[in-house]
Amino acid sequence: MRQISTSVSRRHFLKTSGGVALYIGASGIFPQLVSCTNSKEIPPAPEKHKISAWVFLSRDGQITIYNPAAEMGQGSMTSLPALFAEEMDADWSRVNVEFSPQESEIYGSGGWGPDRKIMLSAGSRVTTGYYPIMRKAGAQARYILLYSAAKHWDVPVEELSTDSGTVVYAQGNKRMGYGALVPYLQMPEQLPEIAEEDLKNPAEYRFVGQDIPRTDIPAKADGSARFAIDIRLPEMVYGVLERGRLHGSRPSLKNEPEIAAMEGVLKIIPLDHAIGIIATTLESALEAKKQMNIEWGNAAASQFDSQNAFGKYEKIASGNSQGKVLTEKGNINNARRLAAKSYSIDFKNDYVYHAQMEPLNCIVLVAADGNSAEVWVGSQQGFDAKLGIPKALGLSPAQVNIHLQYLGGGFGRRSMTDFTTECALLAREVTGRPLKLLWTREDDLRYGAFRPLTLQRVKAYTDSLGNITGFSHLVIGDGGHLVASGIKNDYYDIPNQFAEWREVSEGIRLKHWRAVGHGPNKFAIEGMLDEIAFDLKIDPVSMRRKLMVNAPRALATLEKAAEMADWNGPATEGRAKGVAFLERSGTLSTGICEISVDHNTGKIKVHRFWNALDAGVIVQPDNVKAQMEGGIVMGMSSVLLEQITISEGKVQQSNFHDYQLLRMEDIPESIETEMLASREPPTGVGESGTPLVACAIANAFLRLTGKRLRHLPFTPERVLAVLNA
Repeated sequence: MRQISTSVSRRHFLKTSGGVALYIGASGIFPQLVSCTNSKEIPPAPEKHKISAWVFLSRDGQITIYNPAAEMGQGSMTSLPALFAEEMDADWSRVNVEFSPQESEIYGSGGWGPDRKIMLSAGSRVTTGYYPIMRKAGAQARYILLYSAAKHWDVPVEELSTDSGTVVYAQGNKRMGYGALVPYLQMPEQLPEIAEEDLKNPAEYRFVGQDIPRTDIPAKADGSARFAIDIRLPEMVYGVLERGRLHGSRPSLKNEPEIAAMEGVLKIIPLDHAIGIIATTLESALEAKKQMNIEWGNAAASQFDSQNAFGKYEKIASGNSQGKVLTEKGNINNARRLAAKSYSIDFKNDYVYHAQMEPLNCIVLVAADGNSAEVWVGSQQGFDAKLGIPKALGLSPAQVNIHLQYLGGGFGRRSMTDFTTECALLAREVTGRPLKLLWTREDDLRYGAFRPLTLQRVKAYTDSLGNITGFSHLVIGDGGHLVASGIKNDYYDIPNQFAEWREVSEGIRLKHWRAVGHGPNKFAIEGMLDEIAFDLKIDPVSMRRKLMVNAPRALATLEKAAEMADWNGPATEGRAKGVAFLERSGTLSTGICEISVDHNTGKIKVHRFWNALDAGVIVQPDNVKAQMEGGIVMGMSSVLLEQITISEGKVQQSNFHDYQLLRMEDIPESIETEMLASREPPTGVGESGTPLVACAIANAFLRLTGKRLRHLPFTPERVLAVLNA
């Protein structure tokens, strides 16, 4: 370990009956010990230090590790503390986990600029972003314990070791539990900078790579886990908003006196995009909302029709306008000019809704003097750790305290702050009383923020030997990165590649949806590969094997998935298999599905799904498997059923009776996952399963029927139309 100089002087801290909080900095940022006499509330960190993780150690040996990420079922309440505990050499049976305060300068991770830290549980970035931070912080905590024991016993620190929550002095036959060390904790004059080689040998891991019980499951299983929607506070009032179905339209309430006179109504709050009601009960608020007579103005989306849009997009794709170049490799024009064969296919996808289980909700309590606010919310956090509340209320970030809760589904939707800022705007009208804002399912569907609708024109060129020499990908749609992600083919050896985005804005609210643009884009890319293979009578796996000649890790996932699915084995009558590969958030995945099709109803049945992935170091194997299974099932739902349609600018769906989701009877008979061993740092898994589904199903359908599915979702009506064409 290399020693680094710090400005922290050597000091002893007050011995307390409570415990000591260890503020642990990342990679050379020094820690500070702070006594905690009466509670586990941690005092603010010194302003001059950017602290990134901390742990509370009590005298009875209990260890509370603070999780800086949201927990929405992806396992962050276990995976991140496990990384810390591994290097701290803690006794996991004594570990408790709590959410950290939402202070990005202290608990944020990097990823958007060299000096910017954010708290964002999206983009499959939680484990990837916090992997080095939590490990080094845990190692620093362990060193402080070793140092303190060495001073207490007056022995060289190098002669000490740790063993599951205990400091051991083998030569002196002495042992002391971490809790017993609390009265003797000291800060070294020089804290070692933890280098990679100083961290634990993976062969010695006790938690990382093991299936340890998730910390959040017991409370979720017995019903005691608290989600934001469960919270009830004294004197709480309720808020709802009517936002209409035309995105961006301004409302004008025509019967305000009648609404104001209704039982339980406290206030009517007009906003630019909605009319808000504050009432003493949720029932009163919803009844008042139902009785409102609102006149809606025009908006940019007023005449938009989602199903007619594709005709306009086709004309844009055929035009000469220049969009934003996303990828340019080699010379696509030469590939086109020299091609033995050319292909041009349009792929389409409709809008998709997030359909998170827990309705959007938030509680804001603005202090009676208006100078501070408390917030209870289930959020994926965001670029602003205070979720837009300070700006909405005219406060500084320090005046807003966020109490993060479990959240019942995010998928990108809860990384928005529209519902939190709306709640703040209503809450400032009733200062001194907590206000709970609830979006109904109808609110969220009609005024949702959707995965964008796009048209993708893909062109490919092959030489006389059937080699793909050029690949061109044009995306028409709105949303920037929402439609552009996943468009590169870095793992395929195609010498000439070009990708472009041409923007079309329709005034519809948009947001990241699980895997962002990877779903539609990989559908188009992988679908084109199989259409070429089908036309040239080449096996799709063999084609990809050849394309991956310079990508051994990607190829390994292909080979493993093909082995799992017995790709070359005899086909079951009436069924066929389809393959797809992708990279998402650094994870390499190959998926293969087996399907059948009911030619009378047009219903596609997915019988089995196999996937192999390389996600670097696997922190929690069972959780990775669960993530892949959940992502694949969600992908199936969106691919086979889910569809938002818009007519005259208005969303046509309102609830789950007309926005269909996959049912239990339609899930595959089996989903099998294999994780390839790797020493690379962990990559994001939560979004790598979902985009595999569309391309794998479409490719299986092509092999089974000889017909092509090119428009998501593959509803029974669309499938029948293709079969009967």
